Amino acid sequence: MRRRAWLPYAVAVPLILLAACGRKAPESEAALPVIALPVQAVDGLSYGRFPGEIHARYEMPLSFRVSGQLTARYVTAGDVVKKGQALAQLDPADAGNQLAAAKAALEAAEHRLLFATQQRDRDEAQSKQNLISQLQLEQTQDAYASALAARDQAKQQVELAQNQSRYTMLVADHDGAITSRQADVGQVLAAGQAVFGFAWSGDRDVDLDVPESRVDGIVIGQTATVTLPALPGRVFAAHVREIAPAADPQSRTYLVKLTIDQPGTLLQLGMTADVALQSSKPSGATVSIPATALFHQGEHPAVWVVRPADATLELRPVTIVRYGERDVLIADGLKAGERVVMQGVHTVTAGEKVTPIAPPHPEDAPQ
Repeated sequence: MRRRAWLPYAVAVPLILLAACGRKAPESEAALPVIALPVQAVDGLSYGRFPGEIHARYEMPLSFRVSGQLTARYVTAGDVVKKGQALAQLDPADAGNQLAAAKAALEAAEHRLLFATQQRDRDEAQSKQNLISQLQLEQTQDAYASALAARDQAKQQVELAQNQSRYTMLVADHDGAITSRQADVGQVLAAGQAVFGFAWSGDRDVDLDVPESRVDGIVIGQTATVTLPALPGRVFAAHVREIAPAADPQSRTYLVKLTIDQPGTLLQLGMTADVALQSSKPSGATVSIPATALFHQGEHPAVWVVRPADATLELRPVTIVRYGERDVLIADGLKAGERVVMQGVHTVTAGEKVTPIAPPHPEDAPQ
């Protein structure tokens, strides 16, 4: 009976020991694979790239100061002209007639002034001898003053007629190039009506159309670099000279003009340009990350940084300098070389152990 009572215990103990030997130790937590790459420093903080077009610093329409019929045109679009060169001619007949009439009026006024001067001299001599009344002397002096004023007025009319006659010839007031032709021979033109488009030689500008969301970051004097597809390998320094105070009513963009510091002779009007504006803010230690790496901790921007010591994640606040189309510039919070989660930032948590991997597609890597 005692043997049968101990039998269940003898069988249970080996089974318990066997079960204990077969139980495995708990596995360590598996690392989560994440796309994470080292961030890169930016050489000179770039505010953004914009397409532009080369223009002359001074561009304006050329027109006659007087009205008339266009009888001759000596240049056309694309011609390079020198200062003082004749460009077009109006019919000079009317201006010539006005000049002749003004000269005739001046000659008559000079004769009247000569007679009035002689009469004044006689009356003043007779007045000293009390041969004429004081009233007659005053009338003579008044007639002389009127004749003198009429002569001066006639002189001014002659000068005006000479100018009007000279204005029938349109001449270049500066070295430059004809950019457009806006009038044809035989056309009757009003004073001030454009005949040619004209661009001065010398200084060259780059014109940009900047969206209203980006114009606040641009200031007068801001530096930039300019490259042109037509001149590969050439880089030109420039700076912002003018910012339009109002947006274009059609495109809702702001015209920004940059002056090229040393244009040389290679830059031609109308060339397309790629302009890289430098930030107006101090660059400091800045890094660039893809826009997909940005995470928001409440209202504050942050990024997931992989700690090098234990490969765990840390959510770190950062200071944004500029938002680009595909990238973000960080001014504070990151250092070059630190590994940052580039994609899937909403699927990870702080302190999580990760295994950094490269993007599956090379084009997804930050440039």
